[in-house]
Amino acid sequence: MSRELHFDTLVVGGGIAGLQTALDLADQNYQVAVIEKDATIGGKMIRLSKVFPTLDCASCITTPKMAASAHHENITLFTYCNLKSLDRDSPESVTATVTQKPRYVDPDKCIGCRQCEYGCPVYVPDEEQGNFNLRKAVHIPFSNAIPQIAVLDMENCSLCGKCARVCPTDAIDYFEQPEDFIIHAKTAVLATGFELTPIDQKPEYNGGKVQNLITSMEMERLLAPHGPYMRVIRPSDGKEPDSIAYVQCAGSRDKTLNVPYCSRVCCMYAIKQAMLLSGALPLADITIYYMDIRAFGKGYEQFYQNAKAMGIEFVKGKIAKIEQADNQYVSLRYEAQEDGGRVVEREHDLVVLSLGMVPGWTPQGVCQVSCDTDRFIKSSMPQIAPTVTDMEGVFVAGVAAGPKDIVDTIAEAGAAAMEASKYMTALGKQKAA
Repeated sequence: MSRELHFDTLVVGGGIAGLQTALDLADQNYQVAVIEKDATIGGKMIRLSKVFPTLDCASCITTPKMAASAHHENITLFTYCNLKSLDRDSPESVTATVTQKPRYVDPDKCIGCRQCEYGCPVYVPDEEQGNFNLRKAVHIPFSNAIPQIAVLDMENCSLCGKCARVCPTDAIDYFEQPEDFIIHAKTAVLATGFELTPIDQKPEYNGGKVQNLITSMEMERLLAPHGPYMRVIRPSDGKEPDSIAYVQCAGSRDKTLNVPYCSRVCCMYAIKQAMLLSGALPLADITIYYMDIRAFGKGYEQFYQNAKAMGIEFVKGKIAKIEQADNQYVSLRYEAQEDGGRVVEREHDLVVLSLGMVPGWTPQGVCQVSCDTDRFIKSSMPQIAPTVTDMEGVFVAGVAAGPKDIVDTIAEAGAAAMEASKYMTALGKQKAA
């Protein structure tokens, strides 16, 4: 029989939106469960180098919230889990069925010593570092991951037994199976975040086939102080790039990709990365090819003007084709809109695709909340209560409801926590009456 657990609120997603929601509710003395699909909390934000427009360290903002959530007496974290179903049983209760994926490492025994990782002989590409370097088949995702519990990648494991032999606490369990458990809560908050559009989705760009054509998230890892190379180099040959280009709207505002909307943050993160590159590679030429610059937030327009003052080149023109050039260069073909509309081809050492945001999770077949035409979760009262969904007692926060930046995500997480608190207060008054 599946074990059953009881909480006041269930938060689905352990990114910055989910953590902020959980902390706001926990500080009001509500018992909160957070379920996260990855082996660590932190979401996309912990994978970033810096944030715009302040250029503050992303880890310096996210890590304290991760630690606060892990140590808060009113928050229970369930990592490496999948939500199978979320149903409203009554006005007082939602029930979630959750699957704990096997880590093949006992979380109660693992002490995070990494002896298993050091002893493992199998190397595989490290997705946490953009696949630029390698990790072990058994590993802790990254140095400041929470929880500090190893996970065994059974698909790549050679079953040599070395990790089990060196583990000082006998935590390795090659026969661990998925386990279902049930969470009963009064309310739920969906903070399921986003994914980037696939690099190979647009055939004209030849994503995955052109050397030195990378995604914006891969560039974040190159720029990060704890990145794969500790500096920015061209992935194919280790050359320090002399010319770097950004292709805007590579996964947004494009009906052929079924992503007709603007993802809102692409212009700003491209400008942020270009400014960081200008500091890391002061002699490099940096170009941003754009359709429109959308710098809508507080201080964003000044951020854009600062980038132009630094010498970053902005070229108005939609990239039509990307091809492999000689000497591992990347060739871009575009219509120069501010130069008579003539077709121009230019080559760069390194090209970054500013990919758009798509939903990180779909509720279809899991719960009965509705999605909008953009496939993000639909708000039932977008003008006055944007975190309220059409499923009673279930709320939404962050990019799960649509593209937005970190500032708006954190603000919306606080709003979702307040709506959940109001709902539970109303339930309490009804029982008292």
